Amino acid sequence: MSDVVEASRAPSNRDAALKALYDEMREKHLVGYWATTAETDHDEDRQVRGAPTAIPYHWSYAEGLEPILRRSAELITMTDSERRSVVLVNPTLAPRRATVSTLYTAYRLNDPNEVMPPHRHTASAVRLGLTGTLNFTGVEGEDITFGPGDLVLTPRDTWHNHGNLGDVPAVNLSILDLPLVEHLNALSFEHDYREGNEPATRQTSRFPSDYSARAYGAGGYRPRFLDHRRGEGDSSPMFVYRYEPMRELLEKHRDWDGSLHEGLAIEYVDPVLGGPVFKTMTFFMQMLRPGERTLPLSQTASLVVAPFEGRGYSIIDGKRFDWAPFDALAVPAGTWVEHGNASETEPAILFIASDEPALKAFGLLKRLGRTAAGEIVRLA
Repeated sequence: MSDVVEASRAPSNRDAALKALYDEMREKHLVGYWATTAETDHDEDRQVRGAPTAIPYHWSYAEGLEPILRRSAELITMTDSERRSVVLVNPTLAPRRATVSTLYTAYRLNDPNEVMPPHRHTASAVRLGLTGTLNFTGVEGEDITFGPGDLVLTPRDTWHNHGNLGDVPAVNLSILDLPLVEHLNALSFEHDYREGNEPATRQTSRFPSDYSARAYGAGGYRPRFLDHRRGEGDSSPMFVYRYEPMRELLEKHRDWDGSLHEGLAIEYVDPVLGGPVFKTMTFFMQMLRPGERTLPLSQTASLVVAPFEGRGYSIIDGKRFDWAPFDALAVPAGTWVEHGNASETEPAILFIASDEPALKAFGLLKRLGRTAAGEIVRLA
């Protein structure tokens, strides 16, 4: 082989110098941001976009979650842990405990007549009752019992405890903004609840058990003699939203056109400020009427979808997931999703959590829809 060919294959002085530069930068935890082609090993545009992202995923309650919950209740006692929750971890985000990039989802089974000690954390949370009529959550001195479909808030930094006051096991679903708060390096937990400088295992009740309904349940009216700043004052002061009025309101609008992309969706709101219940997350119930199928929707918000009534299917980025009550689906930001009701006679109800308020706060919320003809239109 000629010397000319050998020379053409040898690395140039510039290549060797660049390699030395990159090696030194790597040792000093630095990266360059000057790549101009996608073929280079140091395409920083590609690497910035290369962080792990969630994928669409489906968890079956009947086939996967419920049997594990029951086995965990047999094996894990309250002397082992103050928590007995099964967390939904998106396969591509593991080992992070995240269902989608910003939201954490867990199922909890409480045995009869067990109540955990109070704790608090900087992550905000909700609980949705699935089974049992006497799920219990005490929030800042308001003792709340709740059943299927009832939504209970535990705003950030509020002391709260969970349990079951009934004689049969009870299951509820929890959703927190924990991955978002953790990413912002603001996550903390406290377990040293005290009253009068003495450790306490239960909060003393300071409000009537029906306080949320009495103060805010009428809608459109605000008692001026009440202090509406509860907890840190930046979340909804209404700590429990009952399913019965939500279901009635959905039914009242059953004959409305609704949204082609969301069916009939009703959002839980702060009764004082009118916005979402938290600064970081919002929640709503979505009715799919018999045989209804929504048109595809894509958005920068991430969703957790938890079917509550009926059976149906969701198509996420072209993949079909068939669901039943108490299942859960991860709908990552940027995916196209449509939902369908499998019944021609009964409605289907979906409980949906979204990080939409956080995206709005940063000016990053974008929502796109597809028309029946396939045209993409801007929704928000």
